[in-house]
Amino acid sequence: MLVLDRDRILIKIDQLERYLKELREILPADFTGYQKIEKRRACERLLQVSIEAVIDICHLLVAGLRLGIAAEEDDLFEKLKEAGIISLKTTEVLKEMKGFRNILVHEYARIDDKIVYEIARTRLADFEAFKQQILQYLKESI
Repeated sequence: MLVLDRDRILIKIDQLERYLKELREILPADFTGYQKIEKRRACERLLQVSIEAVIDICHLLVAGLRLGIAAEEDDLFEKLKEAGIISLKTTEVLKEMKGFRNILVHEYARIDDKIVYEIARTRLADFEAFKQQILQYLKESI
């Protein structure tokens, strides 16, 4: 018997949507505007918590579907791919996201503001693709 906590997953998806909405609202139209410290820090934090929401959703799915123990976060993504829940492309994107989150959290001195700005400007669709795959799975598994 599966113990998938749909409500918690949907709450996390809702959080993710709110974080991304906030990010879109505060993200300046150009890099000059982004260079203001409060804009940079807000964007970095919203990207971080968005990625953490994605990882939390993956944890909930892997645990709830009893897909096995994940030794590290990359294993979560692989298990979801093997279960047919997310695509290979999404799996690779999630690994990149996790690495980027680690840079944001652990290595502030090495953050390249131009890269963070470009990610915030051009890669938010990756979150949407992940979200759609999860919602599709939840819809099909009722």
